[in-house]
Amino acid sequence: MDASIIYNLISTGQLDEIFSKLYIDPSTFGYQRTRYADAIEKFEKLFGTCDISIFSAPGRTEIGGNHTDHQHGQVLAAAINNDAIAVASKCEGAVHLFSKGYGQIDVDMSSLVPVEEEKGTTKALIRGVLAGMKSKGYAIGGFCAYVTSDVLSGSGLSSSAAFESLIGVILSGLYNDGNVNPVEIAKVGQFSENVYLGKPCGLMDQMASSVGSLCYIDFKDPSDPVIEKVDFSLDTVGYSLCITDTKGSHADLTPDYAAVPAEMNAAAAVFGKEVLRDVSDEDILSGINKIREAAGDRAALRAIHFMDETKRAQMEAEALKAGDFRRFLQVFKKSADSSFKYLQNVYTTHDITHQNVTLGIAVSELVLDTDSPDPADNSGVVRVHGGGFAGTIQAFVKNDHVEDYKKTMNALFGEGSCNVLKIRSIGCVMVI
Repeated sequence: MDASIIYNLISTGQLDEIFSKLYIDPSTFGYQRTRYADAIEKFEKLFGTCDISIFSAPGRTEIGGNHTDHQHGQVLAAAINNDAIAVASKCEGAVHLFSKGYGQIDVDMSSLVPVEEEKGTTKALIRGVLAGMKSKGYAIGGFCAYVTSDVLSGSGLSSSAAFESLIGVILSGLYNDGNVNPVEIAKVGQFSENVYLGKPCGLMDQMASSVGSLCYIDFKDPSDPVIEKVDFSLDTVGYSLCITDTKGSHADLTPDYAAVPAEMNAAAAVFGKEVLRDVSDEDILSGINKIREAAGDRAALRAIHFMDETKRAQMEAEALKAGDFRRFLQVFKKSADSSFKYLQNVYTTHDITHQNVTLGIAVSELVLDTDSPDPADNSGVVRVHGGGFAGTIQAFVKNDHVEDYKKTMNALFGEGSCNVLKIRSIGCVMVI
């Protein structure tokens, strides 16, 4: 579509109906109009005037199943109303992508094999998505794109999955009439990250970003996971999702993250299995002392966490499908307690003087007045978010308490630390 037509649609508010589905909160529409118009202007300065399309891919948040996917467990994740957008147009033989804050990346499509020197780079992700789409029989081609993202890197909201989904939906829209299934786009994103970027991630992040809404995934067979979209709006229950960056340093945390799957695998090995999903609850409970002897007490605690946490993800999904938000919050609170007490991913034991996540949870519980044993009777409920140790906390907060909660978190961790989000029902998409 001609850029002048899209400018007019933006300035006259004719895209607001689309914005209501992508960003939910009407107070953000003015910002989005400016953001989209600026992205088109930047594209034209970089690549000239031509017919363009605009694409969007959301970030994601993990709701349940904390550290269970690598044990072939069950998870519940959700797309959020922070996204990456791209203004894009076809071009021949190569990808020319300018990402705001990172500069331009050029990918020659004459060879799509992995390049060792590119591992760990955005260029590797682009090449990997191109190769993955081609391997699945989809048409691919070059394009020029200007990308800008509100999904903050390192926030735990999976900016890399949003980017992978964005490249996938661009190829779907420009070269496949928009017919590439979101699940296939997610699998291509995981392939790109595993093989080309060199990061052995699961499929949860990509699936939530690509499919949208809440996404329940059972990884019992990781090569063919069971995926179910759960349509649910927080507005119907009067809650918002608050994600707070506690500003902890991620430096030197690799051993902490690696120890979680390693210890769970060691616990499974006691029973001759590779992952805990293949060990029965009865064996875990009756064999606790065997786990302690072979792998230590923390491994035993983490096995106990997995045993119930993987079920909780399914219970949360079922509660939301039934419209029972009270039940969802009850299960969510149990998940929060298990991550803190048994999984123990709230702070690193290598630096006990800095406990940003723990402090954030403690202050949150004071502000949200969590005295009642039923979290639905309190102002909200909070937990560690994602991988843990130093990053973010997640809270479901009643709407009339959000501003006070946000003010307190920003005072504790710095202005802009707390982001108030909504669950987005649409995954990666061609906007126009």
